[in-house]
Amino acid sequence: MTEPISTTQLPQDLHPEDHLTSSAMLQDIVIGLSDGLTVPFALAAGLSGAVSSSGLVITAGLAEIVAGSIAMGLGGYLAGRTEVEHYAAELSREHREVQEVPEVERAEVDELLADMGLSEATRRLAVAELTADPEQWVKFMMKYELGLEEPDPKQAPKSAVTISLAYAVGGLIPLSAYFVTDTPAQGLLWSAVITLLCLLVFGYFKSRMTGQPPVAGAVKMAVVGALAAAAAFGIARLVGGA
Repeated sequence: MTEPISTTQLPQDLHPEDHLTSSAMLQDIVIGLSDGLTVPFALAAGLSGAVSSSGLVITAGLAEIVAGSIAMGLGGYLAGRTEVEHYAAELSREHREVQEVPEVERAEVDELLADMGLSEATRRLAVAELTADPEQWVKFMMKYELGLEEPDPKQAPKSAVTISLAYAVGGLIPLSAYFVTDTPAQGLLWSAVITLLCLLVFGYFKSRMTGQPPVAGAVKMAVVGALAAAAAFGIARLVGGA
């Protein structure tokens, strides 16, 4: 007699799968931190080439961080709400089509199953099973025909807060150097060192968590930040010298 598999020897335990979780929050943190590190850094670098007071750089930088975090948070909220509203509209349309043109929808289910490689006999049974319950039928169409997953209705405010905080934290990193230096030139030097190191570390871990080559991701993020700051600094020097 075969003994039952114990809870400590389930197949999923024998073959653990390392998948990324909390992808929505990770995406929001990446968006907020990456913009927070690069945009205020570029602004501070540009101002450092045009003004002679670190106080002006700090004031402008803090104002940008506040405005930027609000704007980024609002953008995250609107994106989340748009996703929820889009899903609700498509769900309503799919319910209506199932009621009004069921034969057309059954044919679409059969076509989707055929694309998955199921035989005709298996498809016939599967179509009958799937379309017996309108709710499950609609869920199947939403996922496999439209490629839509039901979004979390609470995700919009979560995204707003996460992106705003991540942007503020990221923005304070390059600006922190100006609080402890006497001139914008000194502040820019230390800000560049601190920010580029943070971009390298952030890019490395972000790439590891998303399954990308970590070293290449770190270098890519640092290069983007450096180019943005160099462009802002150069434009400020050109405008200031005009």
